[in-house]
Amino acid sequence: MKLSRRTILQGISALPFAAASVRIDALAQTAPASSEVPPILFVHGNGDYDALWMTTMWRMESNGIARDRLLAINFTDPLARSDDKVEQADRSSTADQRRELAAAIAELKRRTGATRVALVGSSRGGYAIRNVIKNGGADDVSHAVLCGTPNHGVFATDDALGSEFNGRGAFLRGLNEGESEVTPGPAFLTLRSDGMDKYAQADGRFIGKPGVPTGVTTEGPELKGATNLVLGALDHREVAFHPRAFREIYKFIAGREPARIAVLPEQTVRLSGLVTGTPGGVPTNRPVAGATVEIFRVDPENGERKGNAVHSSTTAADGRWGPVQVDPSWSLEFVLTSPDAPTTHIYRSPFPRSSDVVHLRAARPLGPTDKDAGAVVIMSRPRGYFGLPRDVVLFDGKEPADVKPGVPTDAAATLRLLLADVGRNIVAEFGEERIVARAWPAAENRIAIAELTY
Repeated sequence: MKLSRRTILQGISALPFAAASVRIDALAQTAPASSEVPPILFVHGNGDYDALWMTTMWRMESNGIARDRLLAINFTDPLARSDDKVEQADRSSTADQRRELAAAIAELKRRTGATRVALVGSSRGGYAIRNVIKNGGADDVSHAVLCGTPNHGVFATDDALGSEFNGRGAFLRGLNEGESEVTPGPAFLTLRSDGMDKYAQADGRFIGKPGVPTGVTTEGPELKGATNLVLGALDHREVAFHPRAFREIYKFIAGREPARIAVLPEQTVRLSGLVTGTPGGVPTNRPVAGATVEIFRVDPENGERKGNAVHSSTTAADGRWGPVQVDPSWSLEFVLTSPDAPTTHIYRSPFPRSSDVVHLRAARPLGPTDKDAGAVVIMSRPRGYFGLPRDVVLFDGKEPADVKPGVPTDAAATLRLLLADVGRNIVAEFGEERIVARAWPAAENRIAIAELTY
């Protein structure tokens, strides 16, 4: 019996999406058991930012990993170029990301005194990890965990061969060449979905080409030479940020089961972060100076403010705001007034632990579709997509009309309300998380966002 071609069902704790399987290639490396967990560097995906790893970092801390041994990178320009070799404003090449990640690895090693670090990447972040390891960084890395990384491409065709997401392009062919697709030294783990990842689909409908074969399959994130784990019906982002994914990430790096999956609250919470912008309509992680951040405690039942602002500051050239001390039971409203952007009211569930990666970015400008709206309210889920009928998703008491059923593809839903609705509360519900936002007048160039944490 060949273990490399057999699917082995594992016993899983009673978490959502509990059914899982693991495929271990004949050349796979096993993560060494160790009493000391190496420092961990988290790497975000295309167009994303460090704050997506906040809940994962909380879970790591809740299992005894010191906060100063955890680091999440912010790539300066997180969006990929259309052609990797052609300059494009506010977008990055694979070489740009390799350079920035190598610098972050060196900084984490310096900060902790460790000889090697573990790397955990979501989606495109796995490309940067593989690129660094293959090009001289193998000795710096103990473990590489690739979550939903399209290792064989989002598509593999003869079109757009310059795209780093093309499995037939030079970048991925270079990473995947050889009998083993992993670089010797670090232990590799891939985490993927069982058919619910929109970037691992045989049909091109999720990349704007319905009916056209992509040349890839649901197994696209797997690598020859790695331990390849299937997490069931999780979506493209959840295979990095879901509690189910955390369990496998921790087990692989630490060599043992986590003591807990739930986040262990702190008595006092200290928050700070970065304000970034979207020059030319492209999201970047470049700091924004001159942005004002106000934070209010709000009533979790109706979204109304409870007293004056608990924090107010204006960003300097580094774009940093905070710190502010809050209670772990408080629901919060962040009011971001950023140059050349709508005033953005961001409503959040209580923060159970401290974080210095509370990333704030203003909402996109009101557009033609918003011109007749009295108020615009957005329900956002940065760490996953809305899956219908997989999930409980209710926005103002109804399933959002702009969330497509089937394979989860939408991370935001938008309500455009009448003038008579200005000032009333809007409830956003996903699973067991419930956030109440207020509808602010669009005529004052204001947008409200109910941002889910889980």
